[in-house]
Amino acid sequence: MKILARVLLLLLGLYTLAYGADTTHTRDLPPGLQIPDAARPGPNFNVDSATDAYLNLLSPEQRAQSDAYFEGGYWLQLWGLIYGLVVAGILLWGGISRRLRNIARKLSPRPWLYTWIFVLLFVVVSFALNLPLSIYADFVREHQYGLATQDFGGWFGDALKELMVSAIVLPLVLVVVYAAVRRTGERWWIWASGIGFVFALFAMMLAPVYVAPLFNDYKPLREGNVREAVLSLARANQIPTDHVVEFDASRQTTRISANVSGFLGTTRVSLNDNLLNKTSEPEIKAVLGHEMGHYVLSHGLRGTIYVTLVLVFGFWFTHRLLDLALLRWGYELGLEGRDDPAALPLAAAILSLFFFLATPLTNSIVRQMEAEADAYGLNAAREPNGFAMAAMRLSTYRKIHPGALEETVFYDHPSGYARVHGSMIWLKENQDNPTANAMPKLAAAPVTAAEGSKPQ
Repeated sequence: MKILARVLLLLLGLYTLAYGADTTHTRDLPPGLQIPDAARPGPNFNVDSATDAYLNLLSPEQRAQSDAYFEGGYWLQLWGLIYGLVVAGILLWGGISRRLRNIARKLSPRPWLYTWIFVLLFVVVSFALNLPLSIYADFVREHQYGLATQDFGGWFGDALKELMVSAIVLPLVLVVVYAAVRRTGERWWIWASGIGFVFALFAMMLAPVYVAPLFNDYKPLREGNVREAVLSLARANQIPTDHVVEFDASRQTTRISANVSGFLGTTRVSLNDNLLNKTSEPEIKAVLGHEMGHYVLSHGLRGTIYVTLVLVFGFWFTHRLLDLALLRWGYELGLEGRDDPAALPLAAAILSLFFFLATPLTNSIVRQMEAEADAYGLNAAREPNGFAMAAMRLSTYRKIHPGALEETVFYDHPSGYARVHGSMIWLKENQDNPTANAMPKLAAAPVTAAEGSKPQ
């Protein structure tokens, strides 16, 4: 443990040095809607020229920064896997997992209770061991690229809140999973997949109501034109709610976002304050049209089903490799079988390896649903320039024009190029649309808290 502590202190020191070094900041695009001349409707409108004109809104420096940030994320996925495997090795070969199990059994001989205690201890220890990587990936690196706004105290406070949620939820879930392992033997992976599906459905329903407010302040969307436009869009697309809220994401990030979340009476439309304060009404409507597309097309439920099917293979993969690993190293590590909670780090390492290998599949599943929501949003909001501009804002931290293989493997959303190009195709086919031709209105300035939602 002394060696481990020294390693952790060394890593923390390196990350502190990295954060103290010179940082590079990606500048946001100016507020408000910018419509290049080539993207204006007319007899000579050309989709490719209009797309290129939008892409040129990013300076070469912005594109270089965006590419560097996003491509660095590819390597971060690999280092995250390796780091996780090292942590699992420390827990197993360092005897930590076995000791945690023994402590849990001393506190209670009942399998369900000592499993609950073990998982609780495991969550806390894993948080501490993964903290150095989290500091770099989620705090240092985000500040280096100008995407984070919190100081370390605020960031660490949110990390502790995430730990609290994990300490409440994961022990409950894994108590049920381990009960299935003990009762069903070789078929445990089938039952675990079903448990994962049920848990995901409950998380979709409850997280927006009980978890999200732990991290941000949610309040009714300010009165004005934007609120009326959002409510009108919701009614037109049969979103069963008039619960439209805004939240203070700017305390953590510079990113824009919105979502339509929940079901069975918990549905609400949420916009972050960056979206309200940095963009124009056409962009807001375009983004909300996309998010409402997710809801209308049942992407929450469909995505849960698709990912659960992948999880079935993941648990089967874990089942096969876990049994082989226990035969090889189980006695040496003091593990008593697949139903021994002390083997959890081994099972988690195998499952993380599976999902790393399945990255192209899971990304493609999500990316396809995002493309469907893009098409839905264009037809619902009828704001092609608004959606193109929003895509350009996202492209300040997402590589805008990847290769085909790169997009398939690493992108869980369509690229910025694909989104702008799709918007320009829609505009070419709808040049007589009043919204597409209302240039003075479309060029409205962004909404600000002081001005309400009146366009300038």
